This record gives sequence, structure tokens and C-alpha cells, in this order.
Amino acid sequence: MRQGYWLLLSIRSMVTATSPHQPQAIVTGASSGIGLYTTAALIKRGWTVVMAVRDPAKGEKAINALGLDRRSVTVLPLDLSDLRCVRAFAQAIAAGSAPLDALVCNAAVYMPTLKAPLFSPQGYELSMATNHLGHFLLIQLLLDKLARDGGSGKGSGGVQKRLVVLGTVTANSKELGGKIPIPAPADLGNLAGFADGFQAPITMANGKAFKPGKAYKDSKLCNMITVTELHRRFHGQTGVVFSSLYPGCVADSPLFRHSFKVFQKVFPWFQKTITGGYVSQPMAGERVADVVSGKAFSTSGVHWSWGNRQRRGRQQFIQELSEQGRDPTMARRLWELSTRLVSNGVATPSVESKARG
Repeated sequence: MRQGYWLLLSIRSMVTATSPHQPQAIVTGASSGIGLYTTAALIKRGWTVVMAVRDPAKGEKAINALGLDRRSVTVLPLDLSDLRCVRAFAQAIAAGSAPLDALVCNAAVYMPTLKAPLFSPQGYELSMATNHLGHFLLIQLLLDKLARDGGSGKGSGGVQKRLVVLGTVTANSKELGGKIPIPAPADLGNLAGFADGFQAPITMANGKAFKPGKAYKDSKLCNMITVTELHRRFHGQTGVVFSSLYPGCVADSPLFRHSFKVFQKVFPWFQKTITGGYVSQPMAGERVADVVSGKAFSTSGVHWSWGNRQRRGRQQFIQELSEQGRDPTMARRLWELSTRLVSNGVATPSVESKARG
């Protein structure tokens, strides 16, 4: 890790200052794709945004490219694959005076062409480490700040505080896109891989052989299950709204940059001309911003969708999750095992301690 990272993070975290009536959101993976356009959409709605990104220079370039108002945005480094970085980021945010009214867990990696697994600095398979475990720890560390309002769930300017996680249709076997067996549908089994420590040679949540595309799907299923457990544990006492969403098929998303080159060319064309399922990055960003700030999205513990065939003005609906996705026993076990994997020196959120008491 480069020298000065911690100092830079601590100093820059204090730059963002908002009026008492201006809400603030953190958006992970905000330097490109859905995260960037979510940032733009929130700024248009009067929010300030902390862009939590792996490469701050890329984030700065993205701000310039879209002409975002620099008074409403701050770029901070966050490498979700490294739990040390997550802790440093969360500690700096928690110590700052700026409010936290929404946390948007958007960042993800998808590397379907890998022949062998990659690992995080803590020794966890990289897709799961980044997409699930990094976000899980971030949520644990920032939940107290997000819920700091006496349980009303009201934030700056009266907004409803929310925690929003990006899911995907390919991890939900209740939908057609989640049934496609390439390489295999999402399936966490009994979480044997997590229970056994999730260290090499273990690379999958279910403890079975590594499949890179499935590793991504499994991590996103974990994301959606985490939302259901957050709702069960914390919504009643905090008033915070917890939800996940699938904004539609953003077929030209930077998420696919590690896919086969022919896929990157054919998939957008296929979704635009054959299925009609294509959603642009700006439209997806608007949809995420709706879930963050719209009155129509005030239901907690649900997964929002707009379906697979897209058209402007299409109405959202609550999409049922797969059997694993809505299994409360699975959700509790995932929470407990994930906590164990990230818990090296992490304190239990006070809101959870109160719930147990």
C-alpha cells in the first residue's frame, strides 16, 4: 500500500461540508458506470456525494468529464478488496462532522475469464472479497453514523435515511436471468466455504470448485441477502430503509471490461435490438437515485426491479427473491459467518448491541 494513503484519506475526509439541510450520500465505485451516473443524479436532486473509489485520479477525471459541481462532490480512496482500506475509510468518515444520509453499495468486480482465482490482501477470493465482504464491513462500520438520529430515520433536510445495495438479475433464480446455467446459477449451498474460513484453497462460498462467473453471482446474492438481514435487525429501531435493486441490463457497463472482447461488442447490440432489455448508464443512475431519495421507494427490506424489457417511464415493482435469497435462516448464517471473516478488530455496531440487549 503506497505511503501516505492513510494521511491523505484522513485529511480529505474533512473537506466535505454541507449545510444542515443538504443531505449527503456515499457511493462506492463512483468513478464510472452506474456509480458515476448515480452521483450525477443525486447532485441534480440537491445532494452532496462522497465518491468512494479505488482510483481517486480516475474519479477526478470523471467529475470533469460530466461537468459535476465540485461544491457538491468529494473523491475519497476506497479499495473494497482490502479490509484495511475499508477500516481506514470508515474511521475517517465516522470521525468527520459531515452527515451521512445514504450509503450506496454499488462497486463490483466481474472477471469471468479467469483461469485461476485471485485473492484479496486478506486471502479471500477477490470477487467475494470486493463485492460482498468489503461492503459488509463498510456497512458494519458506518451503520452507527447512518442511524444517528434517535431512531426516526430522518436525515438532513428531512430526507429518509437509506442504505441501498446493487443486486443483479443473474443472482436471482426467481427470474429467468438467474436460471441461466453459464457457468452455473448462484448457489451458496450451506456456506461451507465461509464456515471453513474461506482461505485458499477454498474459493467459493459453498466450498466447491472455483467458477469465476459463479463467484460474481454468489457475491451479489450475498449482497441481496444482507439487505434482508439488515432490515430484520435494524429497520425497526433505526428507521433506516434498507433495500436492494436491479436497475436493468446496462449492457455497456464498465463492469464487463474483463469479459471476452466479442461479448463486449455483441451483448449491447443483442440487448438493444433483440431483447429490448438495454438500459443506459444514465437511466440506471437515475433509477438508483430514485431508490435513494424517492418517496415511492420508502419500503424497507425489499428488492426493486423494472423488469427485463425496458422503456422510458416504466414503473418499478418489488421483485421476489429466490428461495435462498429470502430464507431467514440463510440470512442469519451469512451474517454471522461474514462477521467472523471481517471481524479482525471490528467493534459491533452499537445499534446491534442495543438490539441484543
